[in-house]
Amino acid sequence: MGSKFLTNATNLSKHIVSQVVKAGDCVIDATMGNGNDTLFLRKLVGSSGKVFAFDIQTTAINNTKALLMVHGLHDSVELIHGGHEDMDLYVHENIAAAMFNLGFLPKGDHQIITNPQTTIQAIEKALLLLLPNGIITISIYYGHEGGLAEKDAVLRFVEGLNQREFSVLKLDFINQKNCPPVLIAIEKR
Repeated sequence: MGSKFLTNATNLSKHIVSQVVKAGDCVIDATMGNGNDTLFLRKLVGSSGKVFAFDIQTTAINNTKALLMVHGLHDSVELIHGGHEDMDLYVHENIAAAMFNLGFLPKGDHQIITNPQTTIQAIEKALLLLLPNGIITISIYYGHEGGLAEKDAVLRFVEGLNQREFSVLKLDFINQKNCPPVLIAIEKR
């Protein structure tokens, strides 16, 4: 990861997930965005694995599809135009990992944001699908209207997970200003 390892939640999240996911695994990108995590996950699972990626915005689907095509990695990826809270309607196998980036689509409409209710529903469903030793990462970007409420709700939810079933890690960038992201990692025991 080089010198950028500790500079942002995305790099840390990818590092954590890369320690768990291997070729042939099934994984979820719960918040597709511009496709960077989808591409990252597809590289990890290879053509023998499967990536399910969710987003409610057509722009996100189109951006991700274009990114995957440029890299020739559009196989073994299912792009789902729908909310991550409905992942159980599409994913019928256990997963090694799920990645969440909460907030809004970078360079997109900042009025379209993830929200506490559907995010917690999605996390609950991902936890049910998660294999033992599997990992869920949640990068919480909250420097927008509604973001603080979602951050607080997600933190309350993950703090309440049974410690005999899950290990939950919270990483804060404590010396950064302007609502630095919070990274949550959940490992199933």
